[in-house]
Amino acid sequence: MANYPRYAIYYAATPGSALDRFGALLLGYDAYSGEDLPFPDDLPLDWRELTRDPRKYGFHATLKAPIALADGKVEAQLAAACELFADLARPVPVIQPVVDSISGFIALIPGEPSADLDLLAAQTTRAFDSFRAPLSAEDRARRSPEALTPRQRDYLDRWGYPYVFEEFRFHMTLTGRLPAERREPIVAMLRSRFSTAGIGQIAIDAIALCRQDNANSRFRVIGRWQLRD
Repeated sequence: MANYPRYAIYYAATPGSALDRFGALLLGYDAYSGEDLPFPDDLPLDWRELTRDPRKYGFHATLKAPIALADGKVEAQLAAACELFADLARPVPVIQPVVDSISGFIALIPGEPSADLDLLAAQTTRAFDSFRAPLSAEDRARRSPEALTPRQRDYLDRWGYPYVFEEFRFHMTLTGRLPAERREPIVAMLRSRFSTAGIGQIAIDAIALCRQDNANSRFRVIGRWQLRD
């Protein structure tokens, strides 16, 4: 059984920005306020169900996947580490996001690879790992290690998450996993909405510390720090 609270370090768009509103309205949840949001009127009738899984996490991109805190670590220490991490000079990644299918769900992903973004994700993985409690056997099993590649299993055991370093793929999730026949029309619909949202290139210029209080609660942003370039 997972321990709670759990914490994650995400990229979350600037509160109130066009990107933030685009994702929050589609998920029906504002991770800054913790409030439900009404869906736009012109979405499929089953949209609430299609977005049930990502709504739990809020509109974000994972940099450090959810963790329980290691023995002796507390939230205030993790927040202080986030502040120190953000203050280290590094290239701030800039991407042109596109809507596409990834592993069966729909997300905003970079239109082109970004070495700066891969570097930021790798640095985040390493910098905060001392705060991570070891995976329990149950939590490891929940990751279905038998379905992972050998490298992904190694990363799961070493870093608590299989999709790090070479396996990392930046994505801001917009739906849960969809049946194959639903993907193409929903990708087309979301691409059309995105094209009218007034969102161009985005800078991955901040980290957000998010907390999930218990298994039935959603992640909320409890701190956000601008990255220094």
